[in-house]
Amino acid sequence: MIFEVSSSELLKKLQVASGAISSNPVIPILEDFLFDLSGNQLTVSATNLEVTIISSLDVTGSKNGRIAVPARILLDTLKALPDQPVSFDVDGTNNSIKLKSAYGEYKLAGDSAEDFPETPNEDNVHSIELENDSFVKAINNTIFATSSDELRLAMTGVLMQIDFNKAIFVATDAHKLVKYTIGGLNSELTESIIIPKKGLTLFRNAISTSDEEVAKISFNSKNIFFRSGETLVVSRLVDAKYPDYNAVIPVNNERILSLNRAEFQNALKRIVIYSNKTTNQVILNLAENSLTMSAQDLDFSNEATEQLGCIYDSEGMTIGFNGKFLAEMLGIINTDEILLKLSAPNKAGILVPSDETEQEKLMMLVMPVMMSH
Repeated sequence: MIFEVSSSELLKKLQVASGAISSNPVIPILEDFLFDLSGNQLTVSATNLEVTIISSLDVTGSKNGRIAVPARILLDTLKALPDQPVSFDVDGTNNSIKLKSAYGEYKLAGDSAEDFPETPNEDNVHSIELENDSFVKAINNTIFATSSDELRLAMTGVLMQIDFNKAIFVATDAHKLVKYTIGGLNSELTESIIIPKKGLTLFRNAISTSDEEVAKISFNSKNIFFRSGETLVVSRLVDAKYPDYNAVIPVNNERILSLNRAEFQNALKRIVIYSNKTTNQVILNLAENSLTMSAQDLDFSNEATEQLGCIYDSEGMTIGFNGKFLAEMLGIINTDEILLKLSAPNKAGILVPSDETEQEKLMMLVMPVMMSH
């Protein structure tokens, strides 16, 4: 197998693919990239058996072939070279690889391509297309709210529900829940799957290096296939049943507080410093058009209070939330004003942007932290 390629072009593709290589793989071959040369097209694959990333690029090839190349040494070599043409010459009989640059020659030992795991097939798939921007937004809006508790397997991923003309993304860790809806889809599907966090993160990274505007997404009962430009990310799905999230979303939160998002977020970041370190509890005390925020940590006699202007015309109430969760949620919303919808001190609060379009709707739910007396 012989080919020549720009070192920086190759490095760019390898860096995307390397996201699927884990630091302590179960079998040694998973520390490798699979190179597959056909004519002038080189296909690079990497996998950790959960997620596989496949990307292709144009090279000048003169002899087809396949080889597994140790990832770390190759990445380090290419990073240490300035951009220039490099050539690869692979001896198929003993899997040795000769890499030549303008500076010299580097030899490394490859592995047999036969040992590299097969990529899952796209059989019996349902497919949709989403704009890359919308899809990246869906990932950013939800991924932070997933759970890392392996005992609640379903919650470690993001639920994607396709419902004819809309795609709904949901994530929850039982303390907070995010639901993001993209409208204007053109599909005949009603399906739902749970996508692992790792697969979504790697696809988001792959999109950022792609010039395409549309992501093609297909899935079957086991895997999801994300394709954008020259890159394909395949991820195993989470095999679990997602909890009925609609059951926990309150419908009658009629006490509505309207706030400047940045002011509220900054105040929370300051106040939470003084809160109890296990609960991060920040108390919101609401009166007509005024919000008093406070926190205290009795163990260390620390306390803080701030007042914020707001629009609020329901009866007064006091409710406690995890200040870190609230600040994190506010960091996701991108409107200047937000609405916090409440009903009672022991019921979930709902956070939404002040203005939304039919094409995208974001709703965040946060459970109260009960007041300790």
